[in-house]
Parts: sequence; structure tokens; C-alpha cells
Amino acid sequence: MQDFAVIGAMPRERVHSPAMRIGYPCTNRTLGCRGGRALRLASFSLERLDEVVSGNLRCLETMLHFNVEHGIRFFRISSDLIPFASHSEIEPPWRHLYARAIAELGPLIQQEGIRIDMHPAQYTVLNSPDEKVLKNTMRDLVYHVGVLDEMGLDRTAKVQIHLGGVYGDREASLARFIARAKLLPETIRRRLVIENDERSFGLADCLRAADGAHLPVLLDVYHHRLKNAGESLEDTLAAAAETWSAADGVPIVDYSSPLPGGRFGQHAETLDDDDFGAFLAASREVDVDVMLEIKDKELSALRAVELARGDPRLIA
Repeated sequence: MQDFAVIGAMPRERVHSPAMRIGYPCTNRTLGCRGGRALRLASFSLERLDEVVSGNLRCLETMLHFNVEHGIRFFRISSDLIPFASHSEIEPPWRHLYARAIAELGPLIQQEGIRIDMHPAQYTVLNSPDEKVLKNTMRDLVYHVGVLDEMGLDRTAKVQIHLGGVYGDREASLARFIARAKLLPETIRRRLVIENDERSFGLADCLRAADGAHLPVLLDVYHHRLKNAGESLEDTLAAAAETWSAADGVPIVDYSSPLPGGRFGQHAETLDDDDFGAFLAASREVDVDVMLEIKDKELSALRAVELARGDPRLIA
């Protein structure tokens, strides 16, 4: 496993004022509250949808207030905020039904300086050779971007996706992603960021895609540990950060560490203090907003905020 050793990279000039928010995704265990309660297809009705979405929005607001009170200024909204919003057969008129309720969360997010992102599921694959998958992907991107737009958030609120599958031809698959990403509507492109994965496309591939498609790269630290070309974390962070413009906001990093004894790619159950401390040290020359992809959610975020108290970048 690669260490977080710093291998002689030169400090880079900061594009932003020193900044770092720490966050977690989707669910708060302390509150016993999920902002992405699902709905079964077999029991779907508009009445049932309304019940679930209303609960999800109330929960989301409660989690955001909790986060602000505890110095957690970054949050990932669940893709299940509105169940079946991009489903190929149902696709309810969610904007007509819930735009006003979604918009009501915007002022809280903006006034408290909360960073928001979303992460569609693994079935959102822009470079798929299957036209049906591509159509579903487009519906899903429109939905995710639409949620952030209805909240009135600027382009620093991002939607992250992977490059997709290799499909037997890495170069053709990468070229297909770039070509399709360049043709996306600007409403989608302004929010889209690409993330390295642990099996198919590593950071070097994402940097090539970023250059071709003119999109920012979100570095997943744990994925990079599992698939890399020997780059130091500091060099890797700097390279990813260079793809972000000032309008895109502070670069986002997904952080986790391996589950001891777990299977390949399995995330830790709780924050590893030493590992996170090493990450903070290695990232000191770059401004990053850190999404903790760790199983115990806000508990690790609370611990991470405490560990980062002495870091001048921290916004809490």
C-alpha cells in the first residue's frame, strides 16, 4: 500500500484563499435520520412519493443544521432525495411537485457557507456503448444537476462521476467519454467533475480526460492508493487541483482509508487518526474540501474536524 510520503514536490501557488471544509455523505447516524429514504417500485404512487420526499427534505434540513452546529461545512446530498426522479418508466414531475420545497434549503446552505455535492450511482456511465445506458445516464445527470439548480447554488456545488468502463478498449472508451462530455449542455458541464476509480481509470486517465473535456478532477485518495503510477500524494493533489478554476471552487477530495482485513477497496468503519493526520500533512500546500467516505459518517467527520483544528485552512 502506498504511503502518504511527500516526495519532493514544489509548493504550488494557491488559487484560492486557504480553505478546507470537512464533510460526510448522505446519512447522519446520531440523528437516526436518512436524507435518502427509498421507495419500492411495487408500492409507487404519487401519494407515497410525496410522503417519502417530504421526510427526506425534513431530514436533510435537520442534518444541515446539525452539521453547522458542529463545524461540518461539507455535505453530500443523497441521490435518493427524490426516489425514481430519473427512472425511465416513472420519472415523476418532481420539479413541478418539489421545486419550491427544495429551493427553501438554498438560503440555509448559502448563508452558512456549506459546500454541497452529489454522486450518482455506478449505473451513470457516460462512456457506455449501450444507447439505453447512455439515455438513462443523461436522465440521471439532468436530475442531479436540477436539484442543485433548484437550490440556487452556484457552480461550486458539484456532481461527480467516474469515467466509466473500459469495454475492451481503454483508448476508445476514454475518447468516447471525452467526446460525449464535450457535447453535454453547459448546465450539466458547469457542475460535472470526474473521479478516479480503483480498477479501470486512475488519476492519469482522469487528467487526460480533464484536458480533453475541460472538466475538473476530483481525487479519491483511497482509490489512488489502490491504482496509481507511484506518484506521491502531494504531487497527485497538486495535479488534480490544477484542473479546477476559481469558479469551480476549492478542489474536492474524497478521503478514506482501508478497512483492516477487509476486501479490496472496502472503506474503513471509522477514522484512522494517524492516516488522516498524514493526509493533512501531505495536503498542506493545497486547499481542499474533504469528503469523508467512512462508514460511521458524522462521527468520523466530528473527529476529523477536531484533528484539523490547528490547520489554518479549516473552515468550521
